[in-house]
Amino acid sequence: MTPTTSMTALSALMALTAFRIAAYIRSHRIYQALLPIFALLAISYATRAPAGQEASALTDSAVLVIPFLAWSARSLLDTEPDTQRILSATSVGSRSREVLSGLLAAFAVNLLFAAITLFWGLFLGLTAFPTASVLWAGVALHVLAALTGTTLGALTSRAILPSPAISIMALVLGFLAMLVLSRTALYWLTVPLTAWMKAAGTGTLVTQMPWLGALSLAWLLAGLTLYTWLRRTRS
Repeated sequence: MTPTTSMTALSALMALTAFRIAAYIRSHRIYQALLPIFALLAISYATRAPAGQEASALTDSAVLVIPFLAWSARSLLDTEPDTQRILSATSVGSRSREVLSGLLAAFAVNLLFAAITLFWGLFLGLTAFPTASVLWAGVALHVLAALTGTTLGALTSRAILPSPAISIMALVLGFLAMLVLSRTALYWLTVPLTAWMKAAGTGTLVTQMPWLGALSLAWLLAGLTLYTWLRRTRS
């Protein structure tokens, strides 16, 4: 592939990603996730977290926002009609680029929602501003939350689970399964959401962040790989 061809393919990929985000906004589906996130934040931070609890407060918000981010990703990927995916794949030259553009669009929106969640917590939910190390751990967890929501939402999107009822149940049960399993000694078998909160509560989040972050990222990459593989056999 020549540099010119690569640039053309990249431009087409970015154009399709922007198109999907614009369609998601114009369809007003974005508010189905945004408004519940605002309600969650208003309730979670109704009382400012006391000094010394910054890590726990930020970690809790990162975990609790995940199902709403999954709903957002699922909704964005389901905005276009099924036949539109075929046209989209044709427009960017391959099925893999079409799949990637959808994931990029969903992650970009979720990253924005995660940033809103983080900034709300920092400036409206804490009594004292966190230390630099806790702040960066909180940033990392919110990025992982955005990626977790994107992965769970993609795996429960219409292209994978055509039934809306089964899709919604899979999304909710998938999130609950991560919470329950990560409470056990087998926390390493999933994205360790509860382990995030436990580490924050015991004051060891910063020291455990490299391990918890790497474990989370490994499972999320596996989930995205599974989604990409499943999409190879689905329109």
